[in-house]
Formats: sequence, structure tokens, C-alpha cells
Amino acid sequence: MVRNPDDGPGGGSGGEGVAADAMIEAVTDDWGFFIRSQRRFESFRSPFQAVEVHDTESFGRLFRLDGHFMTSEKDEFFYHENLVHVAAIAHPGPRSALIVGGGDGGSAEELLKHPSMAAVTLCEIDAAVVDVSRRYLGEVHRGALDDPRVRIEIGDGFAYVRASTALHDLIVLDLTDPGGPSTPLYTADFYRACAARLAPGGAMTLHIASPVAHPQRVRDGLARLREAFPVVTPYLTSIPLYGGMWMMACASATLDAAGVAAAEVDRRIVERGIGRLQFYNGDMHRAALALPNFVRDLVRP
Repeated sequence: MVRNPDDGPGGGSGGEGVAADAMIEAVTDDWGFFIRSQRRFESFRSPFQAVEVHDTESFGRLFRLDGHFMTSEKDEFFYHENLVHVAAIAHPGPRSALIVGGGDGGSAEELLKHPSMAAVTLCEIDAAVVDVSRRYLGEVHRGALDDPRVRIEIGDGFAYVRASTALHDLIVLDLTDPGGPSTPLYTADFYRACAARLAPGGAMTLHIASPVAHPQRVRDGLARLREAFPVVTPYLTSIPLYGGMWMMACASATLDAAGVAAAEVDRRIVERGIGRLQFYNGDMHRAALALPNFVRDLVRP
């Protein structure tokens, strides 16, 4: 089991060769990894979850919720660039976006790199996440949380989507793993509610799970997406903070991220003047869509 964050950064004596100040995360019941905490900036329980911010050698400032690694200064681009740009570049010119979750501001920062983006709404259930991100994770959000184009709504994402009448070119589900407050946000009902809030030609992106550690979660997640969207495009990236290979998906009524060639991705990046990309380019867009055989079997409808 994942160590209780209230136990402090060491999590007890640890296993042989694991430092006493190690933060341990279990990927499955018998597989996990650790990151050493050099300093703990914050550790408290919000009304929704345990919140921690640490300083680390390998990842810089690192953010955890309920004992799970969420994001860090040094590797956030592996996650946020892939979560946002696979769909955003495939779209001819996104002007409006909704982020559900994403209180660290990393997804908002990537969306704002698109010069056509006029308005981003960020709906985060836990105000504490936004607060600690403003104070400690400037290298993740780079000021996006206070950009005038970004409107922050504190509240339940499902309730917000159901009550909203606004249409968005992009919806980004930047969520914790299923469990607790996020559980209803991994259902076909929520995906259908999101589909109703997409403008024509719009798309929704989300992370799903590790196809190595949680294949059934991947299979079930894609099945629920296909109940709500005619076009579901699964793709892969590698996220060091999450232990390696990770599956994401782009879902839409019409937009097919797989239909954009590498050269066209690179052309759009230049044409739109999108800078500060550390991971994403045309070759990586195509690489994300290239699935190993065992993953092809897993994602097949």
C-alpha cells in the first residue's frame, strides 16, 4: 500500500537500500519506487485530500496528493505537453478550453501557448491545490494561474459541466487517478456530459493509466469513452514520475489526432509560434500513436 503521507517523508524504516527520507509510491501491490525528499515545504490535509510539497534532487519541487506523485518541476512537461498538444495541434485553431482538475496550472500553461486561445476555465475541486501551486510550483504553471485569460472555478467538476452552457474547443481532464472525489469523473455519464460541452470539431483529452501496471483500467476506461464519443484515439507517452509508460486518449465526435502527419504538426507549431516545448514535436506526435502489439490488443474495441 502507499505510505500514509501523515507518517512524514520517510514512511518508516523502508526496505534495504531505501533511504529513511524516501517517499515511496506503490504502482501495484508488489511493485513501486521511491524518491528522496530533501525538504518538506508543506504537509497538511485539506477538506478533500492529503497535500504535500517537497524539494528533491532529481525532480525539483514535487507535489503529492494522498501519497501519490502528481507533478514536479523537472518532469511536468512529459505529462502536460502530451495531455494538451496532441489534440490542440490537431485542432485548426482552439479559442476556448475547459480544464477539469489541473489545479497545478501546468495544463493551463500549455493551452496558453496557442495564440488563438482566448479563454481557459479551470475547474478544480480543492482550493488548497491552487494555493500551494501558486506558492511553490511557479516552474510548472509559469504564471498561468494568474493570467487574465484563465478563470478559476473552485468546485465539483461534474456539477460544473452539467450546469454549464458554454461550448469549448478543448476539454482537458487533468485528474488524479480514480478514487475519492475523482471517481465520478471516470464514468461514461461524465464523458457524455463533456461531449455536450464541446464545440463542433472539438476534442477532449485525458490520462488513463499504465498499460503495464493497470491493463484492466485502460480497457475499462477506453470502453467508457467509446460510449460517449465516436472517435477515440489512445496514445502513449513516458512519464518518469509515474513510473514509465502511460496511456492517454483524445476523444471527439469528429477530430482524429491520428490524421495529422509529423510534418504538418511541425508546420503548425512554427506557424502558431508555440515555444518552450521540451517534449512535443511532429515526430513525437506520431510516436505517441505507435502502439506496441500488447497495447494494440489492450485498446482494441
